[in-house]
Amino acid sequence: MIMKNKRLFGILLTIAFLLFLPVIAGFPWTRLDYITAGILLLGTGLSCELVMRKVKKLEYKIVLCGAILGVLVLIWAAIVSSE
Repeated sequence: MIMKNKRLFGILLTIAFLLFLPVIAGFPWTRLDYITAGILLLGTGLSCELVMRKVKKLEYKIVLCGAILGVLVLIWAAIVSSE
């Protein structure tokens, strides 16, 4: 039980770090940009966590998490290219 909570804490910490990077780089993000990025990252992180908890075979975990990350990249690219 404790290990699962550590992974969730790690996911949230990673999301916070990734959302802080545009502040450091000086990108002109609006509040809506941060909310959108936070929702996308949180959804991706929690989806991968669900895969890690429910899927037994390592190969399937890798493929499913890779697919989830691929979808994130595609959505992110579509958002960036539409601006």
